[in-house]
Amino acid sequence: MNKWKVTWHWACVLILAVPAVALAQNKPRIVVVTHGQTGDPFWLIVRNGVDAAARETGVDVEYRAPERFDMVAMAQLVDAAAASRPAGMVVSIPDTAALSKSIQAAAARLPVVVINSGSEVYKKLGCLMYIGQEEVDAGNKAGRRMKALGVKKVVILNQEIGNFALEQRAKGFTDGFAGPFHHVEVLPVKMDFSQCRAAVAAYLAENRDVDGIMALGPIAAEPALEVLNAEGKIGKIQLCAFDLSPALLDALSNRQMAFALDQQQWLQGYLPVVFLANYAKYGLILQNDFILTGPSFVTPENAGRVVDLLTLGFH
Repeated sequence: MNKWKVTWHWACVLILAVPAVALAQNKPRIVVVTHGQTGDPFWLIVRNGVDAAARETGVDVEYRAPERFDMVAMAQLVDAAAASRPAGMVVSIPDTAALSKSIQAAAARLPVVVINSGSEVYKKLGCLMYIGQEEVDAGNKAGRRMKALGVKKVVILNQEIGNFALEQRAKGFTDGFAGPFHHVEVLPVKMDFSQCRAAVAAYLAENRDVDGIMALGPIAAEPALEVLNAEGKIGKIQLCAFDLSPALLDALSNRQMAFALDQQQWLQGYLPVVFLANYAKYGLILQNDFILTGPSFVTPENAGRVVDLLTLGFH
């Protein structure tokens, strides 16, 4: 009798355990692979959006990115992620030539959402949707706005040479800024703060007629801001930037910058995870496959209102 009771006890334990094991196995897993490097404030906010969506939807999310801007390494990350057979993938496409083969292969096997870069190729590669901004258009708007400030000579700071999205920004800016007395030059800079600051200081020392700086990301804008502060050139050289960080928001609030373009990167992390979680659970996904999260202009006049919204993504 005692033996029967023991056997029945373990049978009950096994029966009760089966649903839990099955539930754990059926919990959707989503892999996010971006080109965002450690320490880049832009991508830290993207990841905060990813994490928030994972908590709210109850899915497992793995975030992967190369240690530096390395498209070979990123392609390998995409291949490995696809081979692990997740319920869905989120990717950025900063270099179509280097990544298209891996992403197309992944999209043939599982649902893939593209964020931040790749708006021009996501459909061709078989991906479900694109979430981000259209970079040439954003650059064009930035160029026209800086031109309206009366700026005549601009240096564009590019922190990731080879990143197609940044090249599109620069092209759009140059087209929007064009004029008979308007000049643009691109300065490649490092993502290291000190190296970038030194490069900007040296460039301005040799090009004293520059009256505008267009940084293609906060990681280049923040060192440039420090240079302008140190040399007493705030207001004399108009500083503008793509994307936001806490330091840039402070600069805008203190009227140390002319404007920044916000593409709401927190949403670029949050939305695809929500969409893929619903797709994995219910087989349904949003039918609008081109979602623009930007650009919006943040200026000294509206920075105070934007702070409350954006600081949600900084934590």
